[in-house]
Amino acid sequence: MKINYTFLLLALVAEIIGTIGGFGSSVFFVPLGNFYFDFYSVLGMTAIFHLSSNVSKIFLFKKGLDKKLLLYIGIPSVLFVIVGGFLSKIADSAILEIVLGAFLVVFSLLFLIKSEIVILPNKKNSIIGGALSGFSAGLLGTGGAIRGLTMAAFNLEKSAFIATSAFIDFMIDFSRTFVYYGNGYIGKQELMYLPFLFAIGLIGTYLGKRILHYIPQERFRKLSLIFILLIGLATITKLAFDYWSMSAS
Repeated sequence: MKINYTFLLLALVAEIIGTIGGFGSSVFFVPLGNFYFDFYSVLGMTAIFHLSSNVSKIFLFKKGLDKKLLLYIGIPSVLFVIVGGFLSKIADSAILEIVLGAFLVVFSLLFLIKSEIVILPNKKNSIIGGALSGFSAGLLGTGGAIRGLTMAAFNLEKSAFIATSAFIDFMIDFSRTFVYYGNGYIGKQELMYLPFLFAIGLIGTYLGKRILHYIPQERFRKLSLIFILLIGLATITKLAFDYWSMSAS
């Protein structure tokens, strides 16, 4: 087993963009990883990768932590990531990725076009967003975009957005790592990448924070939604290309 350095470079880019967007690197890391490894290996590496990157975000952005959203979004996220992780062994991931991609495109466009829409950060909306993001993270490896979409709709200040999202993400990753290990997703290949992904998590978070310093608050929410829109389009495009390739062969 050889280390793929192109993959590691793309992982660094994913971490930087994920830090700027505030919803974590998995929304880019998972689709990129699928070009190099099988789906289940990517799930295992994503959990490992996120543990280090989210520790960095918590340390760098800890002053902005919103404890209320941490409670309302974090608890349902942890519960549903466990459910999603167990279901990942039997679910058809291609269909679920199409649903996720369509969801991200529709709702990000809605908030970009109707910029005056603001969802109140109440208990009900927080719990629903947390449950959906946790379930998606366990099932598909990426739930940060759904959580990012929820928190962007809440129109949080950027340091509160990133700190709270990172802390919730850490709780999710800590939980699903045990589930993925039990499912057999984390083996020698995934552990071989552990030190590299740990370093990338630290470096990427630091570089993302430096870049974020130059982004005005009023542009931050829009930038996050644009990233989410692109993720949704990329997910749908990749699945369409894969389907076309299989049909052609």
